[in-house]
Amino acid sequence: MNFRELTPSVIGVLVRRGAGFAAAEDAVQDALIDAVRVWPDEPPRDPLGWLVTVAWRRYLDATRADAARRRREDVVSEEPAPGPAASVDDTLQLYFLCAHPSLTPASAVALTLRAVGGLTTRQIADAYLVPEATMAQRISRAKRTVSGVRFDQPGDVATVLRVLYLVFNEGYSGDVDLAAEAIRLTRQLAASVDHPEVAGLLALMLLHHARRRARTDESGSLVRLAAQDRGRWDTALIAEGVEILQAALARDRLGEFQAQAAIAALHADAPAAEETDWVQIVEWYDELVALTGSPVVRLNRAVAVGEADGARAGLKALADLDAGLPRHAAAAAYLHERDGDPATAARLYAEAARRATTTPERDHLTRQAARLNALLDS
Repeated sequence: MNFRELTPSVIGVLVRRGAGFAAAEDAVQDALIDAVRVWPDEPPRDPLGWLVTVAWRRYLDATRADAARRRREDVVSEEPAPGPAASVDDTLQLYFLCAHPSLTPASAVALTLRAVGGLTTRQIADAYLVPEATMAQRISRAKRTVSGVRFDQPGDVATVLRVLYLVFNEGYSGDVDLAAEAIRLTRQLAASVDHPEVAGLLALMLLHHARRRARTDESGSLVRLAAQDRGRWDTALIAEGVEILQAALARDRLGEFQAQAAIAALHADAPAAEETDWVQIVEWYDELVALTGSPVVRLNRAVAVGEADGARAGLKALADLDAGLPRHAAAAAYLHERDGDPATAARLYAEAARRATTTPERDHLTRQAARLNALLDS
């Protein structure tokens, strides 16, 4: 039994009974701890009902123990009789609550992982490589922020999707694989809401995740897409991602995640790097630029133009963009190398390495600079 999948429903029941979100979430976490201890020896016939009953008792205990809340005793004094819990899916409402616009992206991600994902504070802290106390403060502040938000207020799907994409892009560390967790949560969301961009994000995640095993070599070093062993790509995930994407695109409500997934699908469809349909990829980047206007998208488009129409064309497209953009120096280095200017490329690779935000990326760019400098010295 996966305790975490039951978490949203249990929180939802307590909130509908009158508990505040923060108090309900705390009570459910206590109930989950009890479940880990009790269920292996005494598994319940109705896991959801068991968790609801235990969490409600925990909530009552906490409420009665708080002198400042004694005025609420008349509301919570009667405990509902144990029994099968009502089958109501509150996952979607919790997604919207955790992605509330008043929260910072970091807080929204942490609260989503805690309330919807059912992860412990320690697991989330380990995944983000921060002290548990720091993460506990972040989650507590987030819960206080949304404590007065009505549970039935309509939410913004786009905000929820951005939060899930942030989780996915964090990758994995510690004992929690955040990329896999993001896929699990997005599958839940897709089952709760019929929206082509939800499907687009799920397809995008699956197509990127399919290449995961090939992204690093035996030493842990990054392997760029063109050099990856495509035999290590997960063909089942690719097939699922393409099928989901095609169904979403057929609805003719294009969004940015569908466009990104279409680009990923074209990469996945190429048997070899040199067979990539770069012309079509540029066309999808044009759609993505029209949808978002994002400078980062324009930068990626410039690299695609360099592949489709030659490095000079790519550099021309890149020249219109702010040189301070993330990965601008790396893109320029790649295009200058393809244009036959290794000296400029080496300098730019070194500059990009200094700006890199992760150790694997910095090491990869440093190796590229060293490789070209060795060629120049030979």
